[in-house]
Amino acid sequence: MFLAPFAAFVAWRLTLGSGGPPRPVLIAAACAVVLLTAMLVWLSQQRAIAPGATYVPAQLRDDRIVPGHAAPP
Repeated sequence: MFLAPFAAFVAWRLTLGSGGPPRPVLIAAACAVVLLTAMLVWLSQQRAIAPGATYVPAQLRDDRIVPGHAAPP
């Protein structure tokens, strides 16, 4: 996400001599950036524990790995 504006600027400068990129390309690029941003927000909310909750790290019990989780209140 950090490099997206720089890549867009470089692409814009490279096509500037020919009148700039076509409108469908700009619309597709904008949709792609919005979609990627929405996916990052959605993924950041997955399996998030509540603020202030105690985290129990992963443990090995009976030769099985128990994943990390929030401690019950």
